[in-house]
Amino acid sequence: MTAALPIPPEPATTAWILVVLGLLLAVSALFSRASARAGIPVFLVFLVLGMAAGSEGLGGIAFEDYGFAFRLGTVALALILFDGGLNTPLADLKRGIGPAGALATLGVAGTASLVAAGARLLGFSWPHAFLLGAIVSSTDAAAVFSVLRGSGLQLRHRVGTTLELESGLNDPMAVILTLELTRGLAGGHAVGAGLLLEVVLEMAIGAVFGLGAGFLGRGLLRRSRLPAGGLYPVLSLAVALVAFGLPTLLGGSGFLAVYLAGMVLGDGEIPYRAGLRHFHDTAAWCGQLTMFLVLGLLVFPSRLLQVAGEGLALALVLAFVARPLSALLCLLPFRFPLREALFVGWVGLRGAVPIILAIFPVLERVPGAERLFDVVFFIVVAGAFVPGGTVGWLARRFGLAAGGPPPVDAVLEINSTQVLDGDVLSFHVDDALPVCGAALADIPLPPEAGVMLVVRGSELVAARGDTVLQPGDHVHLFCRREDRPLVQLLFGRAEGE
Repeated sequence: MTAALPIPPEPATTAWILVVLGLLLAVSALFSRASARAGIPVFLVFLVLGMAAGSEGLGGIAFEDYGFAFRLGTVALALILFDGGLNTPLADLKRGIGPAGALATLGVAGTASLVAAGARLLGFSWPHAFLLGAIVSSTDAAAVFSVLRGSGLQLRHRVGTTLELESGLNDPMAVILTLELTRGLAGGHAVGAGLLLEVVLEMAIGAVFGLGAGFLGRGLLRRSRLPAGGLYPVLSLAVALVAFGLPTLLGGSGFLAVYLAGMVLGDGEIPYRAGLRHFHDTAAWCGQLTMFLVLGLLVFPSRLLQVAGEGLALALVLAFVARPLSALLCLLPFRFPLREALFVGWVGLRGAVPIILAIFPVLERVPGAERLFDVVFFIVVAGAFVPGGTVGWLARRFGLAAGGPPPVDAVLEINSTQVLDGDVLSFHVDDALPVCGAALADIPLPPEAGVMLVVRGSELVAARGDTVLQPGDHVHLFCRREDRPLVQLLFGRAEGE
């Protein structure tokens, strides 16, 4: 009998890391539902599990590779922003660019300044105070998308659109401020007035390349005849990576570019649309879980306790003063009602972006950078509870939670490697609709439209002529694009729009 060959040390170590990472990912996914029910952003679960697996936790994994965490976080954020863009209609950008753009620029600068003032009162030097303010100045796309979409919270359209657009657009401003202030501290020179010009130039380059990559990617997908459906997500992933990387190399904002590229791509008629959305949703979640777990591994809980006082104080300044005041001033010209402006100011969720930005001063060997990293991490964790844990409650309190149909568990989709002349739409039937209580044969649908399936609770009901629609049903039907207005006149707004 042949003896089993011993496993070399390096593959054994790699295998052990993969086992631990797999278990952490599984536990994170399983705990995400409980986190959503508690109203706490899901990313906090991933961060805590990463800390628990770290050198001072139960896992005992010694990890202090800031460079690897920075690169991994950057790639994950690109995937998250691209997925966010895919699910944001281009029409929302046209309607909400004014308030979202003001929040993403002036709001970020105002928040950074007010947090810097608070940090100065706590004893930070002005350069370090402004750097800290810049790092925590932007809302985080992963956190906002997680709370607004992952928890099923439906906000009034204007408020929800403004928050989602802002979270996708405001990273460039925070990144530019952080990088310039870091380089100034590392090099011992002050940041000049040319910073404003650099911000405008970087965002302009990112916008041009992002829109260009989106339109080119849309044309490439439409014209490609790939031998397998699974290759279309590979092509769209290539579009996302190029949309992020190319403008970054040319001095532009890759974060803005990849978000806009996803938005343009998702708004067009492309083949394999449903498959692409599923793939990028999965990629974004995998990126988010892995990123937060790795960022959690970087943290030493004992060091967090040393900065708990100033971290908590700055988290309160950010949540109750800096972000709300900046949002109120930015939204004033757009005539937002006070409760909507206050809500937008309150939902200033921080997540991976501040933590990743806090790594940059460490890599540049800025004096006191590790302490700054710990303070930022504490602010993010504290913000997960306030305001993160109160978003749903406040939305209902302010009357901003839009009444919507419950999500349907059974989804009917068509994946085609060609662009089809028509759509499969889903509608929720309620008492106010004219089709409620009617048999399918009596509904005056356009000649080329037809009901394909009715989902009633946990049952699938065949779409026969004598099938009567009941309140709570989810109706899946096919129609051509020119017939959508008539179909929506009968069934209301399609689910997911």
